[in-house]
Amino acid sequence: MSEETTPKTDETAPVEAQADQPAATATEESTAWKSRLRRRRRRTRSSRNADNKQIALDNAGTHSIDDAVNVLKKFKAPKFDQAVECSIHLGIDPRQADQQLRGAVSMPKGTGKSARVICFCGDDKVEEAKAAGAIEAGNDALAEKIKGGWFEFDVAIASPDMMRVVGMLGKVLGPKGLMPSPKAGTVTPDPITAVKEFAAGKSEYRNDDGGNIHAIIGRMSFSEADLVENLKFFMTTIENLRPASVKGHYMKKCVISGTMTPAVEVVLS
Repeated sequence: MSEETTPKTDETAPVEAQADQPAATATEESTAWKSRLRRRRRRTRSSRNADNKQIALDNAGTHSIDDAVNVLKKFKAPKFDQAVECSIHLGIDPRQADQQLRGAVSMPKGTGKSARVICFCGDDKVEEAKAAGAIEAGNDALAEKIKGGWFEFDVAIASPDMMRVVGMLGKVLGPKGLMPSPKAGTVTPDPITAVKEFAAGKSEYRNDDGGNIHAIIGRMSFSEADLVENLKFFMTTIENLRPASVKGHYMKKCVISGTMTPAVEVVLS
């Protein structure tokens, strides 16, 4: 008796087709999701943004400090009081330690923003620090509180003799940018004065990896004269901090902007 032979079928083809099907489905879903997102953005784009873009086009180019603030005030505002930020692109090499900029500055007219400040100090200065504006002050007990996960503050001030306590918090405060530093003015022999300044709105600044430096110079509710004074003060401060090793142009570009407005370029003398 001859053995019956059955035709062999290619069983791998359906498997491959099934394997390709989920990938194709995922691609289609991704494309559909992106299309829906684009439509949603078009629907939710406000007329304020369109008007502000037109104002920016009409006032393109560089402006004097006074004119730049005037143009910034022309933009249509949202329902909240926007912060006004100044960004300066510097001709520094951020990889070089002697060209890095970091510090703190108190604007002549303030910034319209207060900060939650804590102070590491001796027991004899705890009440004085709290009276100056610190929300919490102390030494070992305050350090233990932070180790336990409490971070409801914006700035930490410390006197030099308290660095033995603060040093143990380096791994906790460092990644959050809250570690006191002499360069930033947050490690000082006079912590009470530092608490008053930072609680009143003294702000820190430091260059980023691209050589840019940013600072809040006020609020949109400020008068033009106050914003002009703060802007001039900040630009002069940065100019005076020029590292000796920097060659060529130091301040390359400066712009000011509100939280939700286009930027306005300021001419550099």
